[in-house]
Amino acid sequence: MRIAIVHDFLNQYGGAEKVVEVLHELFPEAPIFTTIYDKSKLPQCFSKIDIRTSFMQNFPFLDKHFKKYLLFYPKAIESFNLKEFDLILSSSSAFAKGVIKGNNSCHICYCYTPMRFVWDYESYIEKENIGAITKKFLPLAIKNLRKWDLKTISRVDYYVAISEYIRNRIKKSYNRDAEVIYPPVNVKEFRISKNIENYFLIVSRLNAYKNIDLVIDVFNELGLNLKIVGAGPYRKVLENMTKTKNIEFLGRLKNEELKEVYSKCRAYIFPGKEDFGISPVEAQASGRPVIAYAEGGALETVIEGVTGLFFKENSKDSLIDTVKYFLKIEDKFNQKAIINNALRFDKSIFKNKIRKFLYKEYREYFKIK
Repeated sequence: MRIAIVHDFLNQYGGAEKVVEVLHELFPEAPIFTTIYDKSKLPQCFSKIDIRTSFMQNFPFLDKHFKKYLLFYPKAIESFNLKEFDLILSSSSAFAKGVIKGNNSCHICYCYTPMRFVWDYESYIEKENIGAITKKFLPLAIKNLRKWDLKTISRVDYYVAISEYIRNRIKKSYNRDAEVIYPPVNVKEFRISKNIENYFLIVSRLNAYKNIDLVIDVFNELGLNLKIVGAGPYRKVLENMTKTKNIEFLGRLKNEELKEVYSKCRAYIFPGKEDFGISPVEAQASGRPVIAYAEGGALETVIEGVTGLFFKENSKDSLIDTVKYFLKIEDKFNQKAIINNALRFDKSIFKNKIRKFLYKEYREYFKIK
């Protein structure tokens, strides 16, 4: 079976790119098709993979302005010639699901979310720094993208969702059913420490929609120590919000450094409404409890009172109350129970489920006994 992997874009390293990395481990001979690729933003292992880019790779200023080419991505994805492949496996939160397959191909989409900026436009741009002229014309562009997104629904033969939350969104947006297979986490590779230090932790891309500004507001007031790991366009805004020295920005960390800060934090803070959220699972793999916003994928990865706590409202008061409650009961969290919960999302489980699903549906699609 000839397999092709298609991914939206490879110009950052987050949860979706970690999934692509594992898909490549499963199918090392499969080329990866993607609109743009910035090897400087990805681990060294990607440089050894057969990565095939679109015409957009030659566009100027992609590093800082890739979002401004929004309307080019559909054509870029459609430009790939995939007729020689039997199975197309798209890894999609936006455009990859719209790839055009050959007549004798089966297309399975691993869907992180229906296009967020199309289907959840208002909340997505709420905190984005968008100029007045762009904001005026953007709704028209989004309208055209929505039409394209709807047109490409039928190009996918089978959908796989990263969570029950996304399964419901796929049903609502596309009127299609989906299997749920949780993303992979290298649970057994994380470090466990008995020496817990006096800080809370966030590991995230520093984007506006991640809701990290709420946490900074809270920790400014409480005066508790907070370490923030990650990079992104919203970093300067967040840094300017800090009023005391108790909040520290660490930037990107190497794997071993990241495991270290995970293992020694008092608790991990997860303030956004995410489609799944790999970082809370990584924190639990390190034996650390999570304080999460009670929406989205966190409701499927964190167990209230066992592996963490939820703050129920997206507000400063709600998070403050939850952090204060955590301070009273933090010694009651059991490290072993937290780690056991994280094992549900181990990479080995993902690999087994993906492999079985792909071959089952591929055989069913072509009526192979």
